[in-house]
Amino acid sequence: MDIPINLWMWILAALPIIVLLILMAGRQWGANKAAPLGLLIATITAIFFYRADLSLIGYEVLKGFWSSFAVLLVVWPAILLYEVVSEAKAFVVFRNGLKKVTPNELIQVIAIGWIFTSFLQGITGFGVPVAVGAPLLLGLGVKPIYAVVIPLLGHAWANTFGTLAVAWDALVLQTGIDSNPELLLQSALWAGIFLWIFNLMTGLAISYLYGGKAGVKKGLFAVVILSTIHGGGQLILTQINTTLAAFIPGAIALIVVFALSKTKRYGEKWRLENSNVMNRDVTSTATDEFPENMSVHQAFFPYYVLTAITLIILLVAPINRFLGQLQIGFSFPESQTGYGFVNAAQEIFSPISPFTHAGIFLIVASLIGFIFYKKHGWVNQESGRKILKRSGQKTLPSAIAVIGFIVMSRIMGGTGQTLVLAEGIAGTLNLAYVVFAPLVGLLGSFMTSSNMASNILFGDFQITTANILSIDSAPILGAQTAGGSIGNTLSPGNIILGTTTAGIIGKEGIILKKILPIATTAAIIIGIILLFAIIIF
Repeated sequence: MDIPINLWMWILAALPIIVLLILMAGRQWGANKAAPLGLLIATITAIFFYRADLSLIGYEVLKGFWSSFAVLLVVWPAILLYEVVSEAKAFVVFRNGLKKVTPNELIQVIAIGWIFTSFLQGITGFGVPVAVGAPLLLGLGVKPIYAVVIPLLGHAWANTFGTLAVAWDALVLQTGIDSNPELLLQSALWAGIFLWIFNLMTGLAISYLYGGKAGVKKGLFAVVILSTIHGGGQLILTQINTTLAAFIPGAIALIVVFALSKTKRYGEKWRLENSNVMNRDVTSTATDEFPENMSVHQAFFPYYVLTAITLIILLVAPINRFLGQLQIGFSFPESQTGYGFVNAAQEIFSPISPFTHAGIFLIVASLIGFIFYKKHGWVNQESGRKILKRSGQKTLPSAIAVIGFIVMSRIMGGTGQTLVLAEGIAGTLNLAYVVFAPLVGLLGSFMTSSNMASNILFGDFQITTANILSIDSAPILGAQTAGGSIGNTLSPGNIILGTTTAGIIGKEGIILKKILPIATTAAIIIGIILLFAIIIF
């Protein structure tokens, strides 16, 4: 590869991302408006400055469309499930019931926005925790913007070892560290340490968003207990079974959070009237009407179905193997830029296994939930038509943004722009680079909407950089995937899922602006800890 690594080429590669950040976080543009412009800039840069021919661009565009389909296969079903539950007025029932079970409002927000979304990330991923968590928080009375921000923060720590460790496995396969058992365990250990730090920061951040210092003070005990289960449990399991390292702690914390609500500290009714997160202007109106014969468990029934289906199909090995046999994907030939940057031929690119895909789980849960609600008279045939119409209307703007972002990331990755960004940073900073190693992982997730893709994109780069700097690669790899997890809070695909199910499409820039300082601060803190660890050890 002969791409010149200089300031000019670095600026060109960074330009699409800079423009997106300015438009979305600075000018409050919606993702469906900003994404096409970012795509246009990346394409022009690829052709005129990175020497990509039209055939290479065409292949990367097709790859992007296929990857977008995998995301949209979650978007529409997630909206569908939300519309089914909303049509039955079940969110109102759930909200009222949760307030009785957990009278502390902060614990209610933590239970849904952090603990339940973490549980979902442990088994499903692919944006489902955000898509499901946002409307549930709306049902609790959380403002729409924060109903998206909170689950974005809450689920991300579990992204590396969640979804049965698919992102971690991608890093292992990409770097080949499975051939060195000691390096493999050390890398997993460091990843667990960094993710525990991020998990604790997440709990504190949600408490702070809810009520500032008073929120942190009230929630501190619960946050420490729950983070010890989440982060500590995952850390231990990284040395035993990475596949279940996020799922098991997530399931245990789901039980413990409700046990905490029965303690003296959290068992009494408590809320902050001036909380910025809660919508205090909403009073009892016609929209708060609900079926009085619907119990909380009946209201939550579709989510029970979703959890059961996911657990059975993903955790029962014979069923998973049988249903996972069918894989759909496309082959692509090798392509190469004028600078010699090569995209290897792929026999089957990013295959989708439809019967083990989160989108199918959501569709089945939606269908069974609708039948269940209809049997009890809470929805009818006309409701079904309304649900399908609203779901389709909400999906279209999301589709434009998702396709734009993912195709842009494919073109940048396939023409060497992404690699130039990372190598330019490493070459300039030398040893100080380790502080920014998590930011590289974060950048990868932001660009691709996937920690798995970030690990594939930058895994080899991180280990090569560590060797050049003569430092231990295990903590660097741990920081890479931890940064990738943090980057999922900024993932355009996840943000769009949240704004869609929360009914605030076009507000992606506001959400990005709120999360960006938290995510970058978390990544830099982990980077500083990494630097001290390397110097000391």
